[in-house]
Amino acid sequence: MADIKDWRLLCLKGALFVALGLLAGAIILLKYPDWQLAWMMFISIWAFCRAYYFAFYVIEKYMDPTFKFAGLTSVLFYFWNKQHKKSSQ
Repeated sequence: MADIKDWRLLCLKGALFVALGLLAGAIILLKYPDWQLAWMMFISIWAFCRAYYFAFYVIEKYMDPTFKFAGLTSVLFYFWNKQHKKSSQ
């Protein structure tokens, strides 16, 4: 599958992700209306967004600018290989 290059399709894809997240959150809160659950969902989503940011931006820009990550599995392989290089030295 080729990369999406059209900015309109990229914006549509981003908007669909936001809509899906809002819909899922709304359904959960309609089924289980609780402020504590809403707050915990907010914290969980925020934390995963920060982890995702760390996995791609921080590692690529500050830890190893030569490595280009393609997804979360490439981040895992990167750390796995880095750990194995340390242990074999």
